[in-house]
Amino acid sequence: MPDSASTFPPRASWQQGGRVLRLEGSWHRDAPAPVIEGSPPAAMPERYEAEGLRGFDSTLPAFLLAHARTAGGAAAGPWQGLPENLRGLMELALSVPEKDDARSGPQKKSGLRELGRRTLQVWQAARDAVEFTGESVLALGRFATGRARFRARDFWEVLQQCGAEALPIVALISFLVGLILGFVGNVQLTNFGANIFVADLVAIAMVREMGVMMTAIIMSGRTGAAFAAHLGSMKANEEIDALRTFGLQPFDFLVLPRLLALVLMMPLLTVYSNVIGILGGMVVGISVGIPPVLYWNETLLSLTMTTASLGVMKSFFFGAAIAICGCMTGMNAGRSSAAVGEATTRAVVASITVVIVLDSAFAAIFTILDI
Repeated sequence: MPDSASTFPPRASWQQGGRVLRLEGSWHRDAPAPVIEGSPPAAMPERYEAEGLRGFDSTLPAFLLAHARTAGGAAAGPWQGLPENLRGLMELALSVPEKDDARSGPQKKSGLRELGRRTLQVWQAARDAVEFTGESVLALGRFATGRARFRARDFWEVLQQCGAEALPIVALISFLVGLILGFVGNVQLTNFGANIFVADLVAIAMVREMGVMMTAIIMSGRTGAAFAAHLGSMKANEEIDALRTFGLQPFDFLVLPRLLALVLMMPLLTVYSNVIGILGGMVVGISVGIPPVLYWNETLLSLTMTTASLGVMKSFFFGAAIAICGCMTGMNAGRSSAAVGEATTRAVVASITVVIVLDSAFAAIFTILDI
Protein backbone atom coordinates (compact mmCIF):
# COMPACT_ATOMS: atom_id res chain seq x y z
CA MET A 1 0.00 0.00 0.00
CA PRO A 2 2.68 2.63 0.85
CA ASP A 3 4.53 1.80 -2.40
CA SER A 4 1.38 2.36 -4.47
CA ALA A 5 0.63 5.60 -2.63
CA SER A 6 4.12 6.95 -3.18
CA THR A 7 4.17 5.92 -6.85
CA PHE A 8 0.69 7.31 -7.60
CA PRO A 9 0.05 10.27 -5.27
CA PRO A 10 -3.59 11.31 -4.94
CA ARG A 11 -4.69 14.22 -7.09
CA ALA A 12 -7.98 15.96 -7.80
CA SER A 13 -8.31 18.62 -10.47
CA TRP A 14 -11.35 20.72 -11.31
CA GLN A 15 -11.63 21.28 -15.03
CA GLN A 16 -13.92 23.12 -17.46
CA GLY A 17 -14.96 25.63 -14.83
CA GLY A 18 -15.69 22.98 -12.23
CA ARG A 19 -18.02 20.93 -14.41
CA VAL A 20 -15.57 18.01 -14.50
CA LEU A 21 -13.61 16.54 -11.57
CA ARG A 22 -10.65 14.36 -12.49
CA LEU A 23 -9.44 11.90 -9.84
CA GLU A 24 -6.01 10.29 -10.08
CA GLY A 25 -3.62 8.31 -7.96
CA SER A 26 -4.03 6.16 -4.89
CA TRP A 27 -6.35 7.70 -2.27
CA HIS A 28 -5.35 5.95 0.94
CA ARG A 29 -4.85 7.06 4.49
CA ASP A 30 -1.11 6.38 4.38
CA ALA A 31 -0.67 8.36 1.16
CA PRO A 32 0.57 11.97 1.02
CA ALA A 33 -1.94 14.77 1.25
CA PRO A 34 -3.95 14.98 -1.97
CA VAL A 35 -3.06 17.69 -4.44
CA ILE A 36 -6.13 19.81 -5.31
CA GLU A 37 -5.95 21.76 -8.55
CA GLY A 38 -8.47 24.42 -9.39
CA SER A 39 -11.23 25.94 -7.30
CA PRO A 40 -14.20 23.78 -6.32
CA PRO A 41 -17.46 25.16 -7.70
CA ALA A 42 -20.55 25.91 -5.69
CA ALA A 43 -22.46 23.17 -7.54
CA MET A 44 -21.95 19.47 -8.09
CA PRO A 45 -19.73 18.53 -11.05
CA GLU A 46 -21.52 17.23 -14.11
CA ARG A 47 -19.05 14.43 -14.74
CA TYR A 48 -16.15 12.59 -13.10
CA GLU A 49 -13.06 11.24 -14.77
CA ALA A 50 -11.60 8.37 -12.76
CA GLU A 51 -9.51 6.52 -15.34
CA GLY A 52 -6.35 7.42 -13.47
CA LEU A 53 -7.70 6.30 -10.08
CA ARG A 54 -5.48 3.53 -8.68
CA GLY A 55 -7.38 2.66 -5.53
CA PHE A 56 -9.07 4.26 -2.54
CA ASP A 57 -10.24 3.76 1.02
CA SER A 58 -12.47 6.03 3.12
CA THR A 59 -10.28 9.04 2.26
CA LEU A 60 -11.80 9.53 -1.19
CA PRO A 61 -15.48 9.12 -0.18
CA ALA A 62 -14.87 11.60 2.66
CA PHE A 63 -13.44 14.13 0.18
CA LEU A 64 -16.36 13.72 -2.22
CA LEU A 65 -18.94 13.75 0.57
CA ALA A 66 -17.59 16.99 2.03
CA HIS A 67 -18.03 18.77 -1.31
CA ALA A 68 -21.41 17.15 -1.95
CA ARG A 69 -22.73 18.34 1.42
CA THR A 70 -21.51 21.86 0.68
CA ALA A 71 -22.99 21.85 -2.82
CA GLY A 72 -26.28 20.34 -1.70
CA GLY A 73 -25.81 17.11 -3.66
CA ALA A 74 -28.53 14.47 -3.59
CA ALA A 75 -28.23 10.71 -3.35
CA ALA A 76 -29.16 10.34 -7.01
CA GLY A 77 -26.85 13.17 -8.05
CA PRO A 78 -24.59 13.13 -11.11
CA TRP A 79 -22.05 10.45 -10.23
CA GLN A 80 -21.27 9.51 -13.83
CA GLY A 81 -17.72 8.38 -14.34
CA LEU A 82 -17.09 7.04 -10.83
CA PRO A 83 -16.43 3.33 -10.24
CA GLU A 84 -19.56 1.38 -9.49
CA ASN A 85 -18.58 0.58 -5.88
CA LEU A 86 -17.70 4.21 -5.17
CA ARG A 87 -20.89 5.46 -6.79
CA GLY A 88 -23.01 3.11 -4.67
CA LEU A 89 -21.18 4.20 -1.52
CA MET A 90 -21.82 7.89 -2.25
CA GLU A 91 -25.51 7.30 -2.97
CA LEU A 92 -25.83 5.40 0.29
CA ALA A 93 -24.03 8.11 2.26
CA LEU A 94 -26.30 10.85 0.89
CA SER A 95 -29.54 8.86 1.08
CA VAL A 96 -30.16 10.13 4.66
CA PRO A 97 -30.16 13.92 5.10
CA GLU A 98 -27.67 15.36 7.53
CA LYS A 99 -29.13 16.37 10.89
CA ASP A 100 -29.14 20.04 11.76
CA ASP A 101 -27.22 19.46 14.99
CA ALA A 102 -24.77 16.91 13.56
CA ARG A 103 -21.99 19.43 13.19
CA SER A 104 -20.48 21.00 16.23
CA GLY A 105 -20.15 24.75 16.21
CA PRO A 106 -19.85 27.62 18.61
CA GLN A 107 -22.99 27.95 20.68
CA LYS A 108 -23.87 30.75 23.00
CA LYS A 109 -24.84 29.37 26.37
CA SER A 110 -27.72 31.16 28.00
CA GLY A 111 -27.80 31.09 31.78
CA LEU A 112 -31.59 30.90 31.83
CA ARG A 113 -31.60 28.09 29.26
CA GLU A 114 -29.00 26.15 31.25
CA LEU A 115 -31.05 26.62 34.43
CA GLY A 116 -34.12 25.30 32.66
CA ARG A 117 -32.22 22.31 31.32
CA ARG A 118 -30.86 21.43 34.75
CA THR A 119 -34.31 21.83 36.28
CA LEU A 120 -35.82 19.45 33.74
CA GLN A 121 -33.04 16.95 34.44
CA VAL A 122 -33.72 17.09 38.18
CA TRP A 123 -37.46 16.76 37.61
CA GLN A 124 -36.97 13.76 35.32
CA ALA A 125 -34.60 12.12 37.82
CA ALA A 126 -37.13 12.62 40.61
CA ARG A 127 -39.89 11.10 38.46
CA ASP A 128 -37.70 8.11 37.62
CA ALA A 129 -36.86 7.59 41.29
CA VAL A 130 -40.51 7.72 42.35
CA GLU A 131 -41.54 5.39 39.52
CA PHE A 132 -38.78 2.89 40.33
CA THR A 133 -39.67 2.98 44.02
CA GLY A 134 -43.29 2.28 43.15
CA GLU A 135 -42.23 -0.63 40.96
CA SER A 136 -40.20 -1.97 43.89
CA VAL A 137 -43.22 -1.82 46.18
CA LEU A 138 -45.36 -3.60 43.59
CA ALA A 139 -42.65 -6.25 43.14
CA LEU A 140 -42.58 -6.84 46.89
CA GLY A 141 -46.36 -7.23 46.76
CA ARG A 142 -46.04 -9.82 43.99
CA PHE A 143 -43.42 -11.63 46.06
CA ALA A 144 -45.67 -11.64 49.14
CA THR A 145 -48.52 -13.15 47.11
CA GLY A 146 -46.27 -15.72 45.42
CA ARG A 147 -46.54 -14.23 41.92
CA ALA A 148 -42.95 -13.01 41.54
CA ARG A 149 -40.64 -15.17 39.40
CA PHE A 150 -36.90 -15.30 39.99
CA ARG A 151 -34.32 -18.00 40.53
CA ALA A 152 -33.65 -18.98 44.13
CA ARG A 153 -30.02 -19.61 43.19
CA ASP A 154 -29.60 -15.97 42.19
CA PHE A 155 -31.11 -14.83 45.47
CA TRP A 156 -28.75 -16.93 47.59
CA GLU A 157 -25.74 -15.76 45.60
CA VAL A 158 -26.68 -12.12 46.11
CA LEU A 159 -27.41 -12.84 49.77
CA GLN A 160 -23.90 -14.21 50.22
CA GLN A 161 -22.37 -11.20 48.45
CA CYS A 162 -24.35 -8.78 50.61
CA GLY A 163 -23.78 -10.66 53.85
CA ALA A 164 -20.90 -13.02 54.49
CA GLU A 165 -18.53 -11.48 51.95
CA ALA A 166 -19.07 -8.00 53.44
CA LEU A 167 -18.17 -9.01 57.01
CA PRO A 168 -14.40 -8.33 56.80
CA ILE A 169 -14.65 -4.74 55.56
CA VAL A 170 -17.54 -3.96 57.92
CA ALA A 171 -15.55 -5.36 60.84
CA LEU A 172 -12.45 -3.34 59.96
CA ILE A 173 -14.25 -0.03 59.54
CA SER A 174 -16.46 -0.53 62.60
CA PHE A 175 -13.50 -1.45 64.82
CA LEU A 176 -11.59 1.64 63.71
CA VAL A 177 -14.61 3.87 64.25
CA GLY A 178 -15.00 2.45 67.76
CA LEU A 179 -11.32 3.18 68.42
CA ILE A 180 -11.71 6.76 67.20
CA LEU A 181 -14.79 7.38 69.34
CA GLY A 182 -13.01 5.89 72.34
CA PHE A 183 -9.90 8.02 71.93
CA VAL A 184 -11.85 11.24 71.36
CA GLY A 185 -14.19 10.57 74.27
CA ASN A 186 -11.35 9.67 76.62
CA VAL A 187 -9.47 12.91 75.86
CA GLN A 188 -12.48 15.00 76.86
CA LEU A 189 -13.85 12.93 79.73
CA THR A 190 -10.48 12.57 81.46
CA ASN A 191 -10.58 16.31 82.14
CA PHE A 192 -13.56 15.68 84.39
CA GLY A 193 -12.29 12.44 85.89
CA ALA A 194 -15.11 10.52 84.20
CA ASN A 195 -13.29 8.39 81.67
CA ILE A 196 -15.51 5.43 82.62
CA PHE A 197 -18.24 7.12 80.59
CA VAL A 198 -16.23 6.40 77.46
CA ALA A 199 -18.21 3.15 77.43
CA ASP A 200 -21.49 5.10 77.37
CA LEU A 201 -20.30 7.40 74.59
CA VAL A 202 -19.05 4.61 72.33
CA ALA A 203 -22.04 2.34 72.89
CA ILE A 204 -24.72 4.98 72.30
CA ALA A 205 -22.95 6.51 69.31
CA MET A 206 -22.46 3.13 67.67
CA VAL A 207 -25.96 1.72 68.14
CA ARG A 208 -27.80 4.96 67.30
CA GLU A 209 -25.77 6.39 64.43
CA MET A 210 -22.28 5.25 63.58
CA GLY A 211 -22.90 1.52 63.24
CA VAL A 212 -25.76 1.73 60.78
CA MET A 213 -24.32 4.79 59.02
CA MET A 214 -20.89 3.30 58.37
CA THR A 215 -22.44 0.01 57.29
CA ALA A 216 -24.73 1.83 54.86
CA ILE A 217 -21.83 3.82 53.37
CA ILE A 218 -19.76 0.66 52.98
CA MET A 219 -22.62 -1.16 51.29
CA SER A 220 -23.27 1.83 49.02
CA GLY A 221 -19.71 1.76 47.70
CA ARG A 222 -19.46 -2.00 47.63
CA THR A 223 -22.84 -3.56 46.91
CA GLY A 224 -24.77 -0.65 45.38
CA ALA A 225 -21.97 -0.10 42.86
CA ALA A 226 -21.87 -3.83 42.10
CA PHE A 227 -25.62 -3.85 41.42
CA ALA A 228 -25.32 -0.91 39.03
CA ALA A 229 -22.32 -2.38 37.20
CA HIS A 230 -23.92 -5.82 36.82
CA LEU A 231 -27.28 -4.59 35.57
CA GLY A 232 -25.65 -1.95 33.39
CA SER A 233 -23.49 -4.59 31.73
CA MET A 234 -26.54 -6.78 31.17
CA LYS A 235 -28.33 -3.89 29.50
CA ALA A 236 -25.32 -3.07 27.32
CA ASN A 237 -25.18 -6.73 26.23
CA GLU A 238 -28.96 -6.74 25.59
CA GLU A 239 -29.50 -9.49 28.15
CA ILE A 240 -32.38 -7.56 29.73
CA ASP A 241 -34.08 -7.37 26.33
CA ALA A 242 -33.57 -11.13 26.00
CA LEU A 243 -35.39 -11.68 29.30
CA ARG A 244 -38.38 -9.72 27.98
CA THR A 245 -38.27 -11.79 24.79
CA PHE A 246 -38.50 -14.98 26.86
CA GLY A 247 -41.54 -13.59 28.66
CA LEU A 248 -39.80 -12.89 31.97
CA GLN A 249 -40.31 -9.73 34.00
CA PRO A 250 -36.82 -8.14 34.29
CA PHE A 251 -37.79 -6.24 37.42
CA ASP A 252 -38.82 -9.38 39.31
CA PHE A 253 -35.97 -11.46 37.88
CA LEU A 254 -33.15 -8.97 38.48
CA VAL A 255 -34.13 -6.25 40.94
CA LEU A 256 -36.29 -8.12 43.44
CA PRO A 257 -33.65 -10.66 44.58
CA ARG A 258 -31.13 -7.86 45.16
CA LEU A 259 -33.66 -5.75 47.02
CA LEU A 260 -34.70 -8.60 49.29
CA ALA A 261 -31.13 -9.70 49.96
CA LEU A 262 -29.89 -6.25 50.96
CA VAL A 263 -32.94 -5.48 53.11
CA LEU A 264 -32.45 -8.76 54.98
CA MET A 265 -28.69 -8.41 55.42
CA MET A 266 -28.47 -4.76 56.47
CA PRO A 267 -29.95 -5.30 59.99
CA LEU A 268 -27.61 -8.23 60.62
CA LEU A 269 -24.60 -6.28 59.40
CA THR A 270 -25.67 -3.33 61.56
CA VAL A 271 -25.79 -5.47 64.71
CA TYR A 272 -22.42 -6.94 63.78
CA SER A 273 -21.01 -3.45 63.25
CA ASN A 274 -22.35 -2.28 66.61
CA VAL A 275 -20.70 -5.14 68.48
CA ILE A 276 -17.36 -4.71 66.70
CA GLY A 277 -17.41 -0.95 67.32
CA ILE A 278 -18.10 -1.44 71.02
CA LEU A 279 -15.18 -3.89 71.18
CA GLY A 280 -13.00 -1.24 69.54
CA GLY A 281 -13.99 1.21 72.25
CA MET A 282 -13.28 -1.43 74.87
CA VAL A 283 -9.72 -1.74 73.56
CA VAL A 284 -9.26 1.97 74.20
CA GLY A 285 -10.83 1.63 77.65
CA ILE A 286 -8.45 -1.17 78.57
CA SER A 287 -5.49 0.89 77.33
CA VAL A 288 -6.42 3.78 79.67
CA GLY A 289 -6.92 1.54 82.70
CA ILE A 290 -10.61 0.62 82.63
CA PRO A 291 -11.11 -3.06 83.50
CA PRO A 292 -12.93 -5.00 80.76
CA VAL A 293 -15.69 -6.21 83.12
CA LEU A 294 -16.33 -2.68 84.35
CA TYR A 295 -16.38 -1.34 80.80
CA TRP A 296 -18.81 -4.03 79.66
CA ASN A 297 -21.16 -3.50 82.62
CA GLU A 298 -21.19 0.25 81.98
CA THR A 299 -22.00 -0.42 78.33
CA LEU A 300 -24.98 -2.60 79.26
CA LEU A 301 -26.24 0.01 81.74
CA SER A 302 -26.10 2.76 79.12
CA LEU A 303 -28.12 0.88 76.52
CA THR A 304 -31.85 0.34 76.52
CA MET A 305 -33.90 -1.74 74.16
CA THR A 306 -35.21 1.40 72.47
CA THR A 307 -31.75 2.88 71.95
CA ALA A 308 -30.34 -0.41 70.68
CA SER A 309 -33.18 -0.86 68.19
CA LEU A 310 -33.00 2.58 66.56
CA GLY A 311 -30.06 1.79 64.30
CA VAL A 312 -31.46 -1.63 63.39
CA MET A 313 -34.79 -0.06 62.46
CA LYS A 314 -33.09 2.48 60.19
CA SER A 315 -31.04 -0.23 58.53
CA PHE A 316 -34.13 -1.66 56.76
CA PHE A 317 -34.77 1.68 55.05
CA PHE A 318 -31.10 2.22 54.26
CA GLY A 319 -30.83 -1.23 52.68
CA ALA A 320 -33.89 -0.61 50.51
CA ALA A 321 -32.56 2.81 49.45
CA ILE A 322 -29.15 1.43 48.48
CA ALA A 323 -30.65 -1.43 46.49
CA ILE A 324 -33.10 0.86 44.68
CA CYS A 325 -30.41 3.42 43.80
CA GLY A 326 -27.99 0.76 42.55
CA CYS A 327 -30.55 -1.17 40.52
CA MET A 328 -32.22 1.95 39.11
CA THR A 329 -28.98 3.43 37.77
CA GLY A 330 -28.01 0.04 36.34
CA MET A 331 -31.35 -0.51 34.61
CA ASN A 332 -31.31 3.04 33.19
CA ALA A 333 -27.68 2.94 32.03
CA GLY A 334 -26.68 3.41 28.42
CA ARG A 335 -25.59 0.64 26.10
CA SER A 336 -21.83 1.16 26.24
CA SER A 337 -18.95 0.40 28.58
CA ALA A 338 -18.50 4.11 29.33
CA ALA A 339 -22.18 4.37 30.30
CA VAL A 340 -21.77 1.44 32.70
CA GLY A 341 -18.93 3.25 34.46
CA GLU A 342 -20.99 6.43 34.71
CA ALA A 343 -23.94 4.47 36.11
CA THR A 344 -21.72 2.91 38.76
CA THR A 345 -20.49 6.33 39.86
CA ARG A 346 -24.02 7.72 39.97
CA ALA A 347 -25.17 4.74 42.02
CA VAL A 348 -22.56 5.34 44.73
CA VAL A 349 -23.23 9.08 44.89
CA ALA A 350 -27.00 8.64 44.92
CA SER A 351 -26.91 5.88 47.55
CA ILE A 352 -24.73 7.83 49.99
CA THR A 353 -26.77 11.00 49.45
CA VAL A 354 -30.08 9.24 50.05
CA VAL A 355 -28.72 7.48 53.15
CA ILE A 356 -27.58 10.76 54.70
CA VAL A 357 -30.88 12.46 53.86
CA LEU A 358 -32.83 9.59 55.42
CA ASP A 359 -30.61 9.61 58.51
CA SER A 360 -31.20 13.36 58.93
CA ALA A 361 -34.94 12.81 58.65
CA PHE A 362 -34.82 10.03 61.26
CA ALA A 363 -32.75 12.24 63.58
CA ALA A 364 -35.37 14.99 63.34
CA ILE A 365 -38.21 12.51 63.94
CA PHE A 366 -36.48 10.95 66.95
CA THR A 367 -35.85 14.40 68.40
CA ILE A 368 -39.51 15.37 68.00
CA LEU A 369 -40.60 12.10 69.61
CA ASP A 370 -37.99 12.55 72.36
CA ILE A 371 -36.47 9.13 71.72
